[in-house]
Amino acid sequence: MRILFLSHYFPPEGNAPATRTFEHTRRWVVAGNDVTVITCAPNVPHGRVYPNYKNSFFHKSVAQGINIIRVWTFIAANKGKGRRSFNYLSYLFSSIIAGLFISKPDILIATSPQIFCGCAGAVLAKIRRVPFILEVRDIWPDSIMAVNAIQNTFVLNWMLKVEQWLYRSATHIVTVGDGYKKILIQKGVITKKISIITNGANLEQFKHDQTKCKNGHRLICSFIGTLGMASGLEIVIRAATHLDSIKDSAIEFMLVGDGAEYESLQEKVKKAGIKRIKFTGLLNKDQIRHQLSITDICLIHLRKSELFKTVIPSKLFEAMASGVPVVMGVQGEAAGIVEDSQCGLVFEPENHLEFCDRILQLKEDHSERTAMGKRGRTYLEKHYNRDDLAAQYLEVIENLQEKIGS
Repeated sequence: MRILFLSHYFPPEGNAPATRTFEHTRRWVVAGNDVTVITCAPNVPHGRVYPNYKNSFFHKSVAQGINIIRVWTFIAANKGKGRRSFNYLSYLFSSIIAGLFISKPDILIATSPQIFCGCAGAVLAKIRRVPFILEVRDIWPDSIMAVNAIQNTFVLNWMLKVEQWLYRSATHIVTVGDGYKKILIQKGVITKKISIITNGANLEQFKHDQTKCKNGHRLICSFIGTLGMASGLEIVIRAATHLDSIKDSAIEFMLVGDGAEYESLQEKVKKAGIKRIKFTGLLNKDQIRHQLSITDICLIHLRKSELFKTVIPSKLFEAMASGVPVVMGVQGEAAGIVEDSQCGLVFEPENHLEFCDRILQLKEDHSERTAMGKRGRTYLEKHYNRDDLAAQYLEVIENLQEKIGS
């Protein structure tokens, strides 16, 4: 098949949507398909185009058999609202134009958020008269409302209407978990129109190390991911303050990554005089794998919200692949995976005292930490292997093609 995939993000960007799209599409090429991805010049999160790339109107390249078309966008950092909105809108128009000047695909996929990428897919699929799969990795605008990122009622109502239009326009919807599927059904999408393809991890890229005791008497707890509003990382500051008050000096926190809250968190840590919290800034994939290799426990946390009970953070799978036990501050499906796999401990989101209790519990039991890491890796191999997930996704595409063809 000729598969056209629209994604705002793509490697060398290392965020979750870029990784998911690349890991699936490269396997579809190996399976014998002709895959084209329309994306932008890599620039996340700082809004600076990466070295050796240009923000040109139409640039073609090939990587691991994937045809990559990079289109011009209004470049903006991953923070604020106005400039980022122009960035999203410019991709909408550029990707549609680019999609008109390539061979007609058999099927078109667009991944959302951001929501304008989904809109581009819907419009382009209608013009080219091809089936359209909308990939829903987050529920917009619900997730925006959950963190009060936008409070303008007119804008939110408009986004809700766009969301409903996208669901109606899609021939089929692929989402990433049961919780999201339930929300989509509540929003009026019929069950048979939805398939679930979860996130996962490439097992070949992450080494399972069962000798996690490389830091002497210190225990390193790392949060690895976007330091954004939804992550609620003030909990780390409160936890560190509590550990200072009980004079436990053996636990250190690493905040690995960048995002809208990066500078604010740094300022709060400095103002509080906390020494046990360190920031690494943005790391590439190799550096993240190294960080995982020196991490004793991974923190996974989102702000307390009913919506976030449906979220399964992709960082969970990378921790499991690396054999690192987790402390999970996300309720719902994500907590269920941790409990079912026995790869870590769960605590109530935003509850820093419970978070500290879980860390202190694991600190005292090195053998259990090792066992948790091993169980997580084994569970991932069985349920969240990228090879299997890409094959399942391709089967959804093929079944849709057969149904339309008949």
